[in-house]
Amino acid sequence: MDLGHGKCWDTSKDSLKTLLVLAYQSLGVVYGDLSTSPLYVYKSTFAEDIQHSESNEEIFGVLSFVFWTLTLVPLFKYVFIVLRADDNGEGGTFALYSLICRHAKVSLLPNRQVADEALSTYKMEHPPEKNNNSRVKMYLEKHKGLHTALLILVLLGTCMVIGDGLLTPAISVFSAVSGLELSMSKEHHQYAVIPITCFILVCLFALQHYGTHRVGFFFAPVVLTWLVCISALGLYNIIHWNPHVYQALSPYYMFKFLKKTRKDGWMSLGGILLCITGSEAMFADLGHFSYAAIQIAFTFMVYPALILAYMGQAAYLSQHHDDNSHIGFYISVPEKLRLPVLIIAILASVVGSQAIISGTFSIINQSQSLGCFPKVKVVHTSDEIHGQIYIPEINWILMVLCIAVTIGFRDTKHMGNASGLAVMTVMLVTTCLTSLVIILCWNKLPIIALSFLLFFGSVELLYFSASLTKFTEGAWLPILLALFLMTIMFVWHYATIKKYEFDLHNKVSLDWLLALGPSLGIARVPGIGIVFTDLTSGIPANFSRFVTNLPAFHRILVFVCVKSVPVPYVPPNERYLVGRVGPPSHRSYRCIVRYGYRDVHQDVDSFESELVARLADFINYDWHRAHGTNSCTEDDASRSIASSSEYRLTVIGTNSLSGLPAYEIEETVQPASVSGGFLTLESMADVIEMEPIVERRVRFAIDDDSQSDMHVQLKDELEDLFAAQQAGTAFILGHSHVQAKQGSSLLKRLAINFGYNFLGRNCRGPDVALKVPPVSLLEVGMVYVV
Repeated sequence: MDLGHGKCWDTSKDSLKTLLVLAYQSLGVVYGDLSTSPLYVYKSTFAEDIQHSESNEEIFGVLSFVFWTLTLVPLFKYVFIVLRADDNGEGGTFALYSLICRHAKVSLLPNRQVADEALSTYKMEHPPEKNNNSRVKMYLEKHKGLHTALLILVLLGTCMVIGDGLLTPAISVFSAVSGLELSMSKEHHQYAVIPITCFILVCLFALQHYGTHRVGFFFAPVVLTWLVCISALGLYNIIHWNPHVYQALSPYYMFKFLKKTRKDGWMSLGGILLCITGSEAMFADLGHFSYAAIQIAFTFMVYPALILAYMGQAAYLSQHHDDNSHIGFYISVPEKLRLPVLIIAILASVVGSQAIISGTFSIINQSQSLGCFPKVKVVHTSDEIHGQIYIPEINWILMVLCIAVTIGFRDTKHMGNASGLAVMTVMLVTTCLTSLVIILCWNKLPIIALSFLLFFGSVELLYFSASLTKFTEGAWLPILLALFLMTIMFVWHYATIKKYEFDLHNKVSLDWLLALGPSLGIARVPGIGIVFTDLTSGIPANFSRFVTNLPAFHRILVFVCVKSVPVPYVPPNERYLVGRVGPPSHRSYRCIVRYGYRDVHQDVDSFESELVARLADFINYDWHRAHGTNSCTEDDASRSIASSSEYRLTVIGTNSLSGLPAYEIEETVQPASVSGGFLTLESMADVIEMEPIVERRVRFAIDDDSQSDMHVQLKDELEDLFAAQQAGTAFILGHSHVQAKQGSSLLKRLAINFGYNFLGRNCRGPDVALKVPPVSLLEVGMVYVV
């Protein structure tokens, strides 16, 4: 379901009902982490730096900071600005990066094609114009170092999201379970909370492979119950203990707080910032819901509930100054209600942890789709719900690290310091990328983007600086984790780009392939040979090496490039670009299979049958196009783009044309958007000229004189294809070893010779990633000197 921004406040009965249902469902997926923050914010804030005094200046100052932080960052920044920077309805760090890459040539992805810009999901809401923002765009495109810096910034945000996926379950579950400390002695408490927390975490990670769709219906009621619970408790505490606590919402109390506490108050901001943990999930999970649904859920349910909860705790603490060590959420809960509140809190923390774990799986999948992470196994846990995935290796690593953090830190303060730094880093990255989107994608004045960057960036830098002061008290963990992950991701991406450049410089010409034949001792054997390559043109070096060592190749030869494009999804009817390699008699083809960074890759069985079906459609189309005359019933816009047979690629959709001597194609061409039908595109060099919106019907009429001859050749080619399919399919892949050139720097030799090759040996190979059956696999050894 896709509710556009323009329909956010549609008051029709059906739209409003759908919107409210989506808003309700978003509670369980999006707001689990954010809604459980009252469990640990006050406890982390008053852990060490400041003390709760009789004057109440500290508690009122903290409440004022919490209120304005929740108002400025989640409400103003995310709900009203950042959520609008979606990529075809998708949100998150990679969504911002793909938007920027589509509007400016700053992407480091290999094998880009002009044809990719014709994807319907590649559309630009605001086409680039020559105005005062072109200087920023030209400056970014001109300096290659900025391309790398932008990628590093994106990888930093990605690493911190992964770090948050490690820390959030630990601090959420630990804080919920720590409510037991009020009902047992200190001796028993310290031996009960840690084991119970670890047991819950093990169960949480052990159940991941079942997928969230099996228990997803349970999430929204739990979070809604929790929000109602903390709202009611907050109202009770406000009315019963201090009805005038609302006065502390004034910014005056923030200045009063900082004036009294000075440096200690600034350092305590590292605990206050935990009130916005989980805010990034609103943007990251945008693709599962709609902008309006997330906006309504936060504005009218989550935000008021959180404000009431924090005000209620402050009202209670303003009348109780007994013991700083007991400051926390459960101390303000009436004794008779503590057990049921404890149970609901544990359930809510599990739901919040589940959401961040699922988000971690998703962002790692996006990273490997864009060539920034080693290949790992991705299991799709639901056939009905798109995007629900499970990554076994990452799941167990997260579980071990999460338990290690719980046992190692043993308190909310250290966990909060670590989580706070990770959260603020992600938010700073989002602020920087959104400011670029404002200029490049929305075509706003640079001063507007600069104002956004300075206002929200200064707020977040204030909290970030306070988090850095906690480096020795837990904040070192996300920094260490980010450095480790960024090293892995950057080395993998760098080596992937170098491998592609090596393939590009060592590819073989088409003439070499066409010259292969019986005169050179080369035999054509029955079956289909699928040669996987990253190249979108030319003959890959691994195939020439294969033919050199084994002088034979298959009767049907298909060069397949499975590539990622900087869009979230590629529509199925636009996924395949198919063309010939050489004349029809050679029976060689090129197929480029395009996936978005959130797309589900097909398994090999469905891919093989789908590929053959798309080849049959292309053969039908190509013979009719070559022997037919185009006539357009509305205008002459349907002209053919001339190119050589090597470079002509055609978008083959899902509608089969097999067996039709004459057929019709309806297509709609819009600016920067082409969808449906068969569109002949230049894949490598020529610029695609977009026309005004034109509805047209194209009929390919077959001349009577050439019809019978064409049918014979068409029938022969299709029979060869299906006979080859019956004979069997072989998958030819390169088995690569990468080594640095002689004379390379020590750092490069370490990164390539040891780092990349170690990752390659210990992660899943391309045959596993592509799900190639071992019995059909032919590997060609290749040494890449980069």
